[in-house]
Amino acid sequence: MDLTQSIAPKSDQLNADDLISGPVTVTITEVRAGTPEQPVDVILAEYPGRAYRPSKSMRRVMVSAWGAEASTYAGHRLTLVRNPEITFGRDKVGGIEIAEMSHITKPLTVALTATRGKRKNFTVKPLPAETKPNTDPARGGIPERVATEAVQAISAGKGDEYFAYLADNNAPAHILNYVSNLLLAPVETPAAT
Repeated sequence: MDLTQSIAPKSDQLNADDLISGPVTVTITEVRAGTPEQPVDVILAEYPGRAYRPSKSMRRVMVSAWGAEASTYAGHRLTLVRNPEITFGRDKVGGIEIAEMSHITKPLTVALTATRGKRKNFTVKPLPAETKPNTDPARGGIPERVATEAVQAISAGKGDEYFAYLADNNAPAHILNYVSNLLLAPVETPAAT
């Protein structure tokens, strides 16, 4: 049994703790303005209702690689990793860093502020071409993660809660329709052997 879903924090954003089980490769669907504290929401196909809110350093990496116009980022991909050494003030709290990016042809090194007055080189690698789509056309473009979570929730008798979670977190209409249709149809479960 994979426990990854059972340890996911309940939040409207992707957190470093989401990456405890390892790196994730995600596809950007949109970039929106956020709040003054977290000014950028990167909307991801694989995490409906949960935005990636990159740090200022990671936004600098994105701008260095892809340019300043975020409206061109849709369809670009990132591999995100958890770095447990990231600090907030004097405390090590962990954070998310970009390890790989699509739409670059060679490693990109950016000098980022490490501490006041000190800079450190940060290198991001090119993300290899996608060999498997993140969505299945037979499911109408629904991310594999959503399809799996929906079936698991419905099988556990928590389909309505999962639907409410998606709705509360502003999941796109096509995803809400997909889950709603699953709730109305019986879920096939493998026979016991």
